[in-house]
Amino acid sequence: MEILIFLIIGALAGFAAGLFGVGGGTIIVPLLFIVFTQMGYSPDNIMHLALGTSLATIIVTSISSLMAHNKKGAVMWPVFKNLAPGLAIGCFFGAGIAGQISGLYLQLIVGVFLLWVAYKMFFGGKKPVASHTNDANGASNASGVNHAHTALPSKPKQLAAGGVIGIASAIFGIGGGSLTVPYLTRYGVVMQKAVGTSAACGLPIAIAGALGFMLFGMQQQVNVPNTIGFVHIYAFLGISIMSFFTAKLGAKVAHILSPELLKKCFAVLLTVVGCYFFYKGLM
Repeated sequence: MEILIFLIIGALAGFAAGLFGVGGGTIIVPLLFIVFTQMGYSPDNIMHLALGTSLATIIVTSISSLMAHNKKGAVMWPVFKNLAPGLAIGCFFGAGIAGQISGLYLQLIVGVFLLWVAYKMFFGGKKPVASHTNDANGASNASGVNHAHTALPSKPKQLAAGGVIGIASAIFGIGGGSLTVPYLTRYGVVMQKAVGTSAACGLPIAIAGALGFMLFGMQQQVNVPNTIGFVHIYAFLGISIMSFFTAKLGAKVAHILSPELLKKCFAVLLTVVGCYFFYKGLM
């Protein structure tokens, strides 16, 4: 019965991720929180399990997304190499930080994050989309950075930024796209390459975060069946399998319906979920 529930969650999460164009963690964490609550797990562990399992599932989805973006040449590998060490280290220790935060405070923190994402989706303007940019001499800029706007920071600053994004990603249980894309576009990276590079960055975040939640969870001796630390194995398998297939279906449906209307509807849903986390955290 558990496997069936997690397969359904994976199907819903994958479809919604493809439909609304958001990371699966934004959807998986609230769904797992509700399911784990109904399964009678300890309130002290529920939020940690939802975050750790969410990051584990992102390993599979990020590989699929990375391969798709790389085929289109949308991954800026030099930028990825600068960000990846900070992302991995930050996310691993971020899992340790999350493990020390009580479940109630984590609910409040994730509630704030979901409300922020909802605000960005509802009121955020459309980003300009360009397949390439030209330099002052009219030559094509294959790096994906609009030098007329600004340049990316130095390698040490990118490493530090990766660390901050990694820590936040562990605490929120996400692949970091909600943070990496705005960071890159702020420095003039065109949207396609920002999204593609962010997809690649999701892999070290997910691997390091999942390992961190496993390790730090084992140290706290989580008494929940079918888990390794703060990662629920059945949930990981069920969600990973189904989301891999249904994300493609959601993306196809998204091309039929109005994307702006869809995002606004999803923003309303996230607002409700965010307020729910607030309510549970304050009770």
